[in-house]
Amino acid sequence: MKSIYFKNFLATAVMVLVSFLMIGVAFVFIGQGYVIKSHRESMEQNAKTVTRLVVSMLATDRYIDAGYLRVMLTFTESISGNQVFLTDAEGYVFSCSDEIGRCQHIGNYVPEYYINTVNRLGKLDTTTDLDGLFSTPRYVFAMPLTLTQDSEPEGYIFVSTDKSTIMGAWSAFIWVFFAVTLAVLFLALVLSLVVSKKMAEPLDEMTAAARRFAHGDFSVRVREDKGTDELAALTSSFNNMADSLERSEQQRNEFIANVSHELKTPMTTIAGFADGILDGTIPKDQEDKYLATIADETRRLSRLVRHMLSLSRLKSQGSDLTKRRNFDLNELIIRTLLSFEGRTEDKGLTIDPQLPEDHMTVTADPDSITQVLYNLLDNAVKFAAQDSTITVLLWKQGGKAYVSVKDEGETIPADDLPLIFDRFHKSDRSRSLDRDGVGLGLYLVKSILDAHNEDIAVTSRDGVTEFVFTLTLARDVKPKSEAKKRAEGRRKQEGEKPGEQG
Repeated sequence: MKSIYFKNFLATAVMVLVSFLMIGVAFVFIGQGYVIKSHRESMEQNAKTVTRLVVSMLATDRYIDAGYLRVMLTFTESISGNQVFLTDAEGYVFSCSDEIGRCQHIGNYVPEYYINTVNRLGKLDTTTDLDGLFSTPRYVFAMPLTLTQDSEPEGYIFVSTDKSTIMGAWSAFIWVFFAVTLAVLFLALVLSLVVSKKMAEPLDEMTAAARRFAHGDFSVRVREDKGTDELAALTSSFNNMADSLERSEQQRNEFIANVSHELKTPMTTIAGFADGILDGTIPKDQEDKYLATIADETRRLSRLVRHMLSLSRLKSQGSDLTKRRNFDLNELIIRTLLSFEGRTEDKGLTIDPQLPEDHMTVTADPDSITQVLYNLLDNAVKFAAQDSTITVLLWKQGGKAYVSVKDEGETIPADDLPLIFDRFHKSDRSRSLDRDGVGLGLYLVKSILDAHNEDIAVTSRDGVTEFVFTLTLARDVKPKSEAKKRAEGRRKQEGEKPGEQG
């Protein structure tokens, strides 16, 4: 399997190679055309310069000094590198830029075809050997020598250069270009190699860390880059994930240990007392007392299992919006309070519901919110002092409904308040007053409200403990009473439309 390091380097190398190849090909074609065009423009400029000098001499006395002319042509060739020769009106070559005795063109005639072309077009710009006048094809530029624009040509000037001269210089330039290109390419690949390796290092570290995670080791962390790029964000997110996994694993282990402890204690009690009754260790006249203890521990086990099932269901469903609907929170609170009448009377407690007269419609899962209210009221009844008052308040503010459950009893220590919603947390106060509790009620309350994206807070001072949680108010909905809902349900079952008289 190829590593991302190799893939990144290969992709970069291919991209650089293709880029330089495309640039090189374009440069060759464009550059070659430009060099040839520039050289031909230079040839044309040479021809025009010589033409002006020759025409000026002819216009003065119609006499051309052959020596002066040869020197002039030779000087032109030495500067431009272009060979120059002159012909008369019939195409006879009578002067050349080559040294005397070396010019092979003097005394020869330029083929009539080329002379006619110059006369017709006003110039000749082509690649040719002039039908054998040159040994190899050359770039040739020619133009007529005329005293005036409308006069007949007095002769012709031919400027030529060897193709190999131009291409030789161009080839040298090409070699320099490709040498520089190879050097740049090498540096680019080396840089790509270094950058790819540096980019792959944190990924390799995360891969190794992930393998250790798979074996249960959540203590490993990767080095975090101080930059602001995607890799820095990735390493930071990876370490945050590792922290979260480590906390989750710790919580899981603590949960298992707590569950084991909570299950072990009542099961040990039940088994011990049952064995005592069966083997006769417990006297017959005390069996009822121990059977009552067995029944209490069994109910405590049942509550523990029920809470654990509720938590499991809540975790699997999360904040399932399909179960949310609009309902009257006022009515729900009243129904929940009615279920505590027996327990409050046994303890001499007074329930003081301070609820608004009007309906207060909220959007939530009514079954879950019922469980929240029940657990908070159950907690208040357990810890309220004998013959005290439990106050339930409901009000709305800023698009939220606020519910307060307040009891009068012992003050919760300040150190215990931040831990009160943790799983299986039981303060010293709880252990002395609530021997049947399993330590999951308030944790379940917090989990349900978190799933609804709602808040809950607790305060405890001067013997008064208060829980306050929020719910989102429904928008522009007039809730139906339970009686009206039941009536409509009966009509639907009987096939009666709403509004019809039975």
